[in-house]
Parts: sequence; C-alpha cells; structure tokens
Amino acid sequence: MTETVVFSKLSRKFIDENDATPPQAQQVIYYSLAIGHHLGVIDCLKAALVCPFDEYQKWTGTLAAGAARSKMEGVPRYGEIVIDQSHVALLAKAFDEALPRQSALQQGWSRELLSLLQAIQQEPAVYVMVRRDRD
Repeated sequence: MTETVVFSKLSRKFIDENDATPPQAQQVIYYSLAIGHHLGVIDCLKAALVCPFDEYQKWTGTLAAGAARSKMEGVPRYGEIVIDQSHVALLAKAFDEALPRQSALQQGWSRELLSLLQAIQQEPAVYVMVRRDRD
C-alpha cells in the first residue's frame, strides 16, 4: 500500500442545479458565498502537489517548531487539513525560512506550496485541502 499526501486547490465553485433558486433569492446565494456558507454550492478541487507520505513527514520536519509545523503535522494526525487565507502568512514565513535546510526535492515542494499560498493571498475564496491518501 502506497501512501501519499495530496494538496488540492479549489479550482472552481458552482451551484448545484438541483438547488437552483428563483431570481429573487440570488442575493441570498451571493451573500452566503461571501460569508463562506455553501448552500447548494459544490467545490471542485484539483490536485496541485503530491508527495509520498514518508517524504512529507521529512519535509515538514524541516520547519522550525511552532504553529506552522503544528498545522502541517495535522495531516498525519487527522488525515487532512485545510489551508486558507488565515494560514498564508504563517506558512509562507515558515516554509521560506526552511528552504536552506531542505533538499532540492523539498525545496521544489516548498516553492510549489508558496505558489499555492500566493494564489490564496490573491483570491481569498481559494483554499487548499491537504489529505493523506492510501492506495
């Protein structure tokens, strides 16, 4: 059995056709999307980064002890984590500072994650789901 960690980025959202609403209710939907409630909304996630689980643990082990490392250790502990706008500054700083301690492969993953964090920074509705996947 192969274990991987998959970073999936929100690629789009759409309203479930079965939950279609009359025009007078559209403002409720827009408001719900703005505040983060997903009434009849389906999130489409697209894999952006995949790494072997054991290598993920070594990679996150290069982070300094603290909140960022604890956040990333949620994957082995809970099976998944969500990275949203509230985590961008914390994780960007930690992964940037860890680059000198990382192997070339780990640096590539860090740069890819930093790119995902930048996408979240630019569009607050974007988030990344990080899941442990067992084949």
